[in-house]
Amino acid sequence: MANDDDEQTELMNADEASGASLREKPMAFFDHLEELRWTLVKSAIAFAVCAAVIGISLKQFNELMLWPLHSVQADYPNFVVDLGTTSVMEGFTVVIQMCFVGGLIMAAPLMLYFLGQFIAPALHEKEFKLVLPGCIAAMMLFLMGVCFSFFLLVPGTIRVSIELNQLFGFITRWTPGSYYGTLIWLTLGVGAAFEFPLLIVLLVHLGLLTSAKLRGWWRHSLVLCFVVAAFVTPTPDPINQSVLALSLYILYWVAIVAAVRVEKRAMKAAMDEEL
Repeated sequence: MANDDDEQTELMNADEASGASLREKPMAFFDHLEELRWTLVKSAIAFAVCAAVIGISLKQFNELMLWPLHSVQADYPNFVVDLGTTSVMEGFTVVIQMCFVGGLIMAAPLMLYFLGQFIAPALHEKEFKLVLPGCIAAMMLFLMGVCFSFFLLVPGTIRVSIELNQLFGFITRWTPGSYYGTLIWLTLGVGAAFEFPLLIVLLVHLGLLTSAKLRGWWRHSLVLCFVVAAFVTPTPDPINQSVLALSLYILYWVAIVAAVRVEKRAMKAAMDEEL
């Protein structure tokens, strides 16, 4: 009996040392499914409400979406372009796109919060402390990418298109589908591309990468940044591609600095455990 008590005590101490799970009692498989179902339901409700808000204020949201075009038009007094539909359902499709994208961006923080509520009970205390900073960093990086694209890359893309049309004497006839499609693809694509520093830091935290390897791959990463920029930007002009590629490359070195800090913290924690 004494040996059994000692073994149980050792197991309890081991759990406390590694950080006990935040969930007090284990849940059955179907209980997990029920929790997941409610997480999806709450996320869907949040998305539907945010999409409805965008639909109600669609005129104001449309003015916001047209800002890149209007800002460039101010630099070209003789340039006039009126977006015109070429099919019966194109206007309806654009409305659906705006409600979907606007609702998704607005609901993203709530959906991320609901996801955190779902996975938090299964995390240990040390892991849980990384969730909130990671979620905040993910949202900040995504918003940085969206703003970078909306205020810089999209106007630059429009400006290049106008210059080419004027150079060759083309008549500018843009459809709402082409304009909003370019705007949505570029903003969401750049927002997603700006998330890669967080992925690098996560891989370093898991021990799959090191800051030394990342520094040694600086040439390869520069080429990769230009490849990603060429894929994301809709126009083949080198200016927009170079601006995006260099921005991604700067983020790569920011990720290396963050990786060094993660490694130092891991080494300090390992030394404390040995003591």
